[in-house]
Amino acid sequence: MARGSSGGNRLWLWLAIAAIIVVLDQFTKTLILSDFAYGDSRPVTAFFNVVRVHNTGAAFSFLAGGSGWQRWFFVALAIGVSGFIVWMLRSQGHQKLFAWALTLILGGAVGNVIDRLLHGYVVDFLDFHWAGWHFPAFNLADSAITLGAVLLILDELRRVRRG
Repeated sequence: MARGSSGGNRLWLWLAIAAIIVVLDQFTKTLILSDFAYGDSRPVTAFFNVVRVHNTGAAFSFLAGGSGWQRWFFVALAIGVSGFIVWMLRSQGHQKLFAWALTLILGGAVGNVIDRLLHGYVVDFLDFHWAGWHFPAFNLADSAITLGAVLLILDELRRVRRG
């Protein structure tokens, strides 16, 4: 099989995994939107609740207080980053840890962009807390992005050790 064709097959694999992440993310958010009113919270354990909150900003509600421009800024940013990630996956898809990292980030970014386009906000629902302190609520897309970022760091540390 030619090198270009093999790389193309790899790209489709990574894009399929990203699509699965998007589907799972949107499925969970659909469940939350249908079963919870805004602000609802249901305890699951002593340190974890399922909630429904809306985030018009980015991570940790960064820029959430903006007048609405941030919605389109984050959509444009995610589209640009997604294009760059697809380009990187096309050329570097053979580097498994790196490709996994990019794929997780891609799936999470697309999942949150869909929310911004459909609702104007991102649906968050995972609420971890301890002794009255709550970590900012997040969702599966955020988890995928975070895991992808951790894998990027691990990949770079491995690269530095080998070099």
